[in-house]
Amino acid sequence: MQLRLTPKLQRPWRWIREPQAPETGRLYDRQLLLLSIALLCLGLVMVASASIAESMASHHSAFLFVKHHAVYVVICLIAMAVVVQCPVELWKQHNAKFLLATMAGLLLVLIIGHDINGSKRWIGFGPLNVQPAEFAKLALFVYLAGYLVRRNQEIRESIKGFLKPLVVLCVLAVMILAQPDLGTVIVMFVATIGMLFIAGAKLVQFIGLMFSGIVAVVILIAAEPYRMERVTSFLNPWKDPFGSGYQLTQSLMAFGRGQWFGVGLGNSVLKLEYLPEAHTDFVMAILAEELGFVGVCIVLALFAWLSYKAIAIGQRALKSNQPFEGYLASGIGFWIAFQSAVNIGAASGMMPTKGLTLPLVSYGGSSLLVMSIAIGLLLRIDYEWRQANQQAYRREGE
Repeated sequence: MQLRLTPKLQRPWRWIREPQAPETGRLYDRQLLLLSIALLCLGLVMVASASIAESMASHHSAFLFVKHHAVYVVICLIAMAVVVQCPVELWKQHNAKFLLATMAGLLLVLIIGHDINGSKRWIGFGPLNVQPAEFAKLALFVYLAGYLVRRNQEIRESIKGFLKPLVVLCVLAVMILAQPDLGTVIVMFVATIGMLFIAGAKLVQFIGLMFSGIVAVVILIAAEPYRMERVTSFLNPWKDPFGSGYQLTQSLMAFGRGQWFGVGLGNSVLKLEYLPEAHTDFVMAILAEELGFVGVCIVLALFAWLSYKAIAIGQRALKSNQPFEGYLASGIGFWIAFQSAVNIGAASGMMPTKGLTLPLVSYGGSSLLVMSIAIGLLLRIDYEWRQANQQAYRREGE
């Protein structure tokens, strides 16, 4: 006997699983929205768990950080809703202005920015601290999307067209490295390569660019003792477990304690002032300790799905003759995928520490806000694609 669900029981499941095609009559990608909200909620829970000890030690209030994070989440949801209402054409028309404003912010932070742990990355506005480098990522990808539309033929046929956007990247990189922040530069570089690849640049140009990028990163690491220390501690953190390898060894112990199913939400030991930056860069280590290998796999699946959705939206837009939207969505997809991989890789000891947050999860107002704006852009791009391609909608049952 075949079991059939009644329409009432079918609808909640179909609300999520139906193909995201324009003929369904849906005006936005519900899967993308649910994924984003799920990661924001996960981040709120994990910041609440991971920040208690640090909050008590520095501010004598167990829930100060999570209260701030909750305010950031509300602001991010509002920003996402506002961005969804703005036509993508506005971003296309003002992409250069957005880039110039971001450059001004990067210069300003070097003059009046706060110095925290040897890095000058934040500008204070009352109780809020803004990190211009986070906005520089989105500004670069918006500008590149516009450039790839204007100069697509030149990029495909000449080295000059290929190098022009790299000049802009280099200018941003110099200002960001002055803070210093190598991790952000690497993320921007990788996403730029991805966008140029989609635009149809020649393979030989990519080989030269990747070789140049690797050489530049090696030089930048060798030029700063603290970067060399990070690399050597990454290769063998147990050589100096109470010095240069301290943060990574504590993170690895958190992963080890988690085993398959974790020690339970809120029961982490490493968050009790043992693991520095437990609620920011290393929130994944606390998640691994409390939720275990299964929890880590679920989070990895969520980020893989989110990245796939972004790139799929970009590919659909490109096929529908919406190149700006397609390049921008693809760039955001590369950004989410690579930054997530670097953060999780650093926490698990697979990559050197880069000081990058876990998108939509880690504590940090600027990172959350910029990523939420990017998600709002993806939703808007998908909405405009549906509007442009939607066929005559037939009511169910007709």
